[in-house]
Amino acid sequence: LKLDYRLTPQYFPVAARREIMRRTALCLSSLAAVSGKVYFSETFGDGWESRWTASEWKKSDGTQGTWKLSAGKWYGNEDEDKGVQTAEDSRFFGLSAGFESFSNAGKELIIQYQAKYEKDIECGGGYVKIGPKLSDPTTFGDPTPYNIMFGPDKCGYTKRTHLIFNYKGKNVLKKSDLAYKQEGEGTSHVYRLVLKPDNTVRVEIDEEKIYEGSLKEDWELLAAKEISDPDDKKPSDWVDDSMMDDPEDKKPDGWVEEKRIVDAAAKKPDDWDDEEDGEWEAPMIDNPEYKGDWTVKRISNPAYKGFWEAKKIANPEYVDDDALYKYDDFGFIGFDLWQVKGNTIFDNVIITDEAAEADAFVKKW
Repeated sequence: LKLDYRLTPQYFPVAARREIMRRTALCLSSLAAVSGKVYFSETFGDGWESRWTASEWKKSDGTQGTWKLSAGKWYGNEDEDKGVQTAEDSRFFGLSAGFESFSNAGKELIIQYQAKYEKDIECGGGYVKIGPKLSDPTTFGDPTPYNIMFGPDKCGYTKRTHLIFNYKGKNVLKKSDLAYKQEGEGTSHVYRLVLKPDNTVRVEIDEEKIYEGSLKEDWELLAAKEISDPDDKKPSDWVDDSMMDDPEDKKPDGWVEEKRIVDAAAKKPDDWDDEEDGEWEAPMIDNPEYKGDWTVKRISNPAYKGFWEAKKIANPEYVDDDALYKYDDFGFIGFDLWQVKGNTIFDNVIITDEAAEADAFVKKW
């Protein structure tokens, strides 16, 4: 084997070696940019019916709604903007798609989709549910266990963007509601949820951040670190009334509390017949001396000790969990909805661990 010394680094001019290093770095950067995983994506093109299964959960009672492919009344490109649409009013709608099971352990999870209300929904949801593999997708409905529920929900004046996490079999709502942005008939909105390994969450609607915070702080997933000591009792002489009646304050002797009095000037009419008209009584009139109800003056209570509360102790049931974000099995995504007014269109669904992949789907918006 003969070595060509012209190919060794020291043979190249410095500028040439720098150019090779630059190109190598670009190649490595490109490889990193596409290293993310797309677990599921759907634009509702040809064959979408083979990838999704309609639920029959409410079929027996006649309230099961149907789905159709539509771009709706408002669109940019009819073919590109078609999505699945809830086809009737006052129906339950169920539709799910399965994919190869995965865990989000140690990586970001991004769930993103597009929703457009063709008319005011009045009462109903436009959210998605993501959870473990379904054994029978035709039974998908409200009782079906899920890991995460995310998206808009409204009934009358009550409206919010739902974000529910299942933890140890319990569905836990956020302590305070996320803003509701699904306004404007015919306007499509993009929903993005980012769940991170540091147990933080970010929510974006139409590429605008509406929330970023902690699973531990903003959801009651864990038991409280401290609880009130059940053995701590309020002392019998504890005074928690901050104000008291002034013992020195007395009602004045001339204080008149009668609001109405008998009219002393009234006289029984001459033609009044007691046998026919009954016993005559003088009418009542407003009392000109009336001063109102008298109340004793209130003063600060010198014995007041403040609001009593039991001392706090460590909660024996508290167990920390640094893997709140982690789910062992994601295997389906679905729409499980009740809608008073239908015609909602869903499109451009993606589940990935790479923001660039989700950004590419935003461009379809």
